[in-house]
Amino acid sequence: MKAADVRHILDTIGDLFPDAHCELNHKNAFELTIAVLLSAQCTDATVNKVTVDLFQKYQTPLDYVSVPLEELENDIRRIGLFRNKAKHIQNLCSILIERYGGEVPQAHDQLVTLPGVGRKTANVVVSNAFGVPAIAVDTHVERVAKRLALAGWDDSVLEVEKKLMKAVPREEWTLTHHRLIFFGRYHCKAQNPACPVCPLLDVCREGKKRMKTAAIRKTKTEAGATKKLEMKKRMG
Repeated sequence: MKAADVRHILDTIGDLFPDAHCELNHKNAFELTIAVLLSAQCTDATVNKVTVDLFQKYQTPLDYVSVPLEELENDIRRIGLFRNKAKHIQNLCSILIERYGGEVPQAHDQLVTLPGVGRKTANVVVSNAFGVPAIAVDTHVERVAKRLALAGWDDSVLEVEKKLMKAVPREEWTLTHHRLIFFGRYHCKAQNPACPVCPLLDVCREGKKRMKTAAIRKTKTEAGATKKLEMKKRMG
């Protein structure tokens, strides 16, 4: 894609969501790491409801490893895959205590070695907690990137990330990550995206396809209605 087309996409999404930001509530890098870990296959809204009490009860890695696993499981029961996530959290906290003095490491290659922390989580943490430019590819970012041809339909998550990093200026990586999430979460949804009013319809292959299909369906419906009306007139 030409640089001018990428700029058009970034500016348009920026106009729509100028204040896009991380919607996971947190006060520090440690809370953010826990929140992102919990958010896998779960909405940010649900995570925020759980962490209101969770972050009051558990404020340090030591707090998490000082309770029975069953107690932590019960505290995050409303989160999907809560049993596995509880294990990951306790193992992660043990490593933070043993290797990093109870602090979340700032290096990406160290973060991804922690239990339950994949590349996406590490990218979110380094960019939001430590100010390191990064693009974390979640389901929203992946969907939007592919629909707007910023990535290929068959690209893996890592390939999508690499193509976005190449296309987007480095100093805009983190902001673009947030804006793509907002665009995908509130506008270009997986089901029923707002194609008819989308300012990027002209460059969106998915939107053009959907609008064409909708137009054909409308034409067929109108033709069917006209045919029925004519038949009624003949019979009447």
